[in-house]
Amino acid sequence: MFKNRKEWTRFFRFAIVGASGAVVDFGILNLFTLIFKVAYVPSSVISFIMAVLNNFLWNRYWTYPDSRSKHVAKQLTQFAIINVVGLAIRTPLLAFLEGVLIKWFTSFLPKGFLSPTLVGHNIGLAIAILVVMLWNYIANRYWTYNDVK
Repeated sequence: MFKNRKEWTRFFRFAIVGASGAVVDFGILNLFTLIFKVAYVPSSVISFIMAVLNNFLWNRYWTYPDSRSKHVAKQLTQFAIINVVGLAIRTPLLAFLEGVLIKWFTSFLPKGFLSPTLVGHNIGLAIAILVVMLWNYIANRYWTYNDVK
């Protein structure tokens, strides 16, 4: 996959786009859980969808600007399917990590320092984002953007 410099450039752009998606993801997750008091897992689904839309637009127009043989609706559908699989990876991973990390941070963090729930949620989300990013890059490169040489 990483046979040439152009592919490495695409990967780094994909990672930068992913970082912008992570900002969207973290921001919306924390907005919904802390301000709107929505439960963690549903909040993570909402934040994930918003991050996917952000990432699709940036990847289509910046990471893969030479991918125009497919109609935008077809690419968005492919991108969304891959991301739904990513969500299927992410959601149980978050549910598992939530319990483990909150319990660990409850015993680790000094009282009154930071909320173990807040720290556990955000570290769990960071781990899940990294796992899903690898899946997304490989799957999108070989399916959504397979028209790029």
